[in-house]
Amino acid sequence: MNSTALVQKIWNFCHTLRDDGVGYGDYLEQLTYLLFLKLAHEYSQPPYNRDTHIPRSCDWTSLRGKTGAPLEAHYLKVLHKLGEEPDMLGAIFFKAQNKIQDPAKLARLVQMIDAEDWVSLDADTKGDLYEGLLQKNAEDTKSGAGQYFTPRVLIQAMVECVQPEPGKTIADPACGTGGFFLGAYEWLTRDGVQLNRKQKEFLRRQTFFGNEIVAATRRLCLMNLFLHNVGDLDGEPTVDRADALISELRQKVDYVLANPPFGKKSSMTITNADGEEDRDALTYERQDFWQTTSNKQLNFLQHIVSMLKTTGQAAVVLPDNVLFEGGAGEKIRRKLLETCDVHTLLRLPTGIFYAQGVKANVLFFDAKPKDGKVHTKGVWIYDLRTNKHFTLKTKPLRREDLREFVEAYNPANRHKRKESERFRYFDYETLVARDKASLDIFWLKDDSLDDLDNLPPPDVLAQEIIDHLEAALVAFREVASALPSSRQG
Repeated sequence: MNSTALVQKIWNFCHTLRDDGVGYGDYLEQLTYLLFLKLAHEYSQPPYNRDTHIPRSCDWTSLRGKTGAPLEAHYLKVLHKLGEEPDMLGAIFFKAQNKIQDPAKLARLVQMIDAEDWVSLDADTKGDLYEGLLQKNAEDTKSGAGQYFTPRVLIQAMVECVQPEPGKTIADPACGTGGFFLGAYEWLTRDGVQLNRKQKEFLRRQTFFGNEIVAATRRLCLMNLFLHNVGDLDGEPTVDRADALISELRQKVDYVLANPPFGKKSSMTITNADGEEDRDALTYERQDFWQTTSNKQLNFLQHIVSMLKTTGQAAVVLPDNVLFEGGAGEKIRRKLLETCDVHTLLRLPTGIFYAQGVKANVLFFDAKPKDGKVHTKGVWIYDLRTNKHFTLKTKPLRREDLREFVEAYNPANRHKRKESERFRYFDYETLVARDKASLDIFWLKDDSLDDLDNLPPPDVLAQEIIDHLEAALVAFREVASALPSSRQG
């Protein structure tokens, strides 16, 4: 069966299961379990002959031939047993459950997967299939999976600007389903790139490091990488199921590509080196942080700075409040501008994220030695928001919409840039002289404010209104959560 027909076959069965109330997320999980077992079985056969460490009572052959209640009962035992195993096995099957309640359809899914030789399929085919399901899952707003899914065209543009090199480490402290890792992987294996044996081995085993606190999302990330030939069946996963803000750093890295979780309040309060802390009872110390704050994005920004080698580079998606918030936000911005080379800001349009009400930006910066010097000379800001209108369904953000930005960024030599209508340079002195050192800078005229002929289509306009209202609700909830409870005292 060719790859197109296989993808269609997998999709068709997904639609069949949805009629039984099995959503994309649940289907993805079951597909992950069974695909992993089938791939492990294929790798255990000649010519590979790998030791997969899967107990014989739980391997793929133990599922073959069973139907009805015996299959369902055995499948449950397999999921439970493998969830107790160490390394990759335990990570993939952690707290695994069977969500397919019809044994006949479970048997059909096993037969469908068994009919294919998955190892012989190229990584693009397997990866595209899985990525397609991840995107469908993100589009299913009821599942809430969209918060873990960054638009792939945005990831591609960010990676193309940073241009990670072979043999260097890449981290994402909130990696979701692994989109940034795969974007970097595709860049490092693009047409025309010739990796030697050592570089290929490094790419497979030592390049990517991440954190994902949600077990089910981490599972999808690990499988997504594995289907792209990253990671090992029997190796220790390099994506930790832990909160990056309270976890010890494995190592300093060369690149950080990330879209940390939005939502202002952190479940914990950071205590900095001076012993300052918020009122929350649950605290922990980060000697490497500049400021104490319960703002999650500001903490992730400080954490990302601490993750980088002195030659490291970062591209991070951040909400608008990080650009202008006072208090700890202002102090962190000033420190960032002083100690790192913050060189580029991309202002993103609304309507491109699955999470509603998001106004975001991409901040590009390079780490520098702690030598007491001011390292930011100036920041180039690209406005892709003013007079730009997108929606997820009728007018999604496409790769060509980011082409002009990538060209203006000039990855080949970012020190030779030219200003344009949407691309402006602001020197360090100008930025730090602004109120609160705000990076929330606009200069383009919004044509829709005084020209009815330039209004976007009704569906786009409606979505923009929804986005603004959602953003306002998020802000109001943050204010409400910070107010003292009437029950206190």
